[in-house]
Amino acid sequence: GVAHDFNNILTAIIGHCDLMLLRHTPGDSDYDDIQQIKSNSNRAAGLTRQLLAFSRQQTLRPQILQLPDVVSEVSHLLKRLLGETVDLVVKHGRNVGPIRADPGQLEQVIINLAVNARDAMAAKGGGTLTIQTYKVGADQVAELGSDILPVADYSALSVIDTGCGIAPAVLSKIFEPFFTTKEVGKGTGLGLSTVYGIVKQSGGFIFADSKVDEGTRFVIYLPVYREEAAVPKPRKAAPAKKDELWGSGTILLVEDEPTVRNVAERALTRHGYTVLTADNGEDALEILSRGEPIDLLISDVVMPGMDGPTV
Repeated sequence: GVAHDFNNILTAIIGHCDLMLLRHTPGDSDYDDIQQIKSNSNRAAGLTRQLLAFSRQQTLRPQILQLPDVVSEVSHLLKRLLGETVDLVVKHGRNVGPIRADPGQLEQVIINLAVNARDAMAAKGGGTLTIQTYKVGADQVAELGSDILPVADYSALSVIDTGCGIAPAVLSKIFEPFFTTKEVGKGTGLGLSTVYGIVKQSGGFIFADSKVDEGTRFVIYLPVYREEAAVPKPRKAAPAKKDELWGSGTILLVEDEPTVRNVAERALTRHGYTVLTADNGEDALEILSRGEPIDLLISDVVMPGMDGPTV
């Protein structure tokens, strides 16, 4: 709830910066100051995204993916992040089943785990980070006899480092938001809680085990996606013409936060649209029931009463 309220304030700040930037050009005395406000607001928005990920309230855009592809996509970036002292070893198992998850979020999970591993190995002057994908069948899960992991087929991802390890007393707290062993100013304590939230929201499970001075292993289990439950794909919309910032038509804008509604209405009106506004889902339906032609509906997702997708 805090993150949503905070996001609304930031949306208004960033939106007004955008409107002011339309009136200023690079080189104006105010241009750089407005850009500074905007970039700092975006940094704050990044923090609220992490809070939303932890509380599993993020809007995910899941796709059918192959875990090895996601790892390959991010491994060139990891080599740069890990630096010279860490060797990256990537291994892929055979017949790893497809999963359904948000690729950007999964990449964030891998990056967060890799950066933590790098920091854990820095104290020892470097080490080896091993990222592995493999298949875990329902029969193997049954043998594990875990109370937490339901018996099913999974695609697993393990991230293993040779760092300083995590003390047993600390291990039970690592996924808590704001818990960090780093010195003040070095870490937010949101990295692993973000990882936890994304894995859970993707229907998966994450486990950690560690030996002090030997290293740490994180294992993520994501359920294998079954085609039977597939939803028909929506038709693709026609691509918009490039640089087309002006338009005509009537837009119904549904947003419960007045500051966000005002800045969005001003931005759309500036670009030539006729804008009708509603401050909740019920009002939006009432406007629609009048029968005047509306070309586009833009709605906030989270609103009191009826939310955006329901509208």
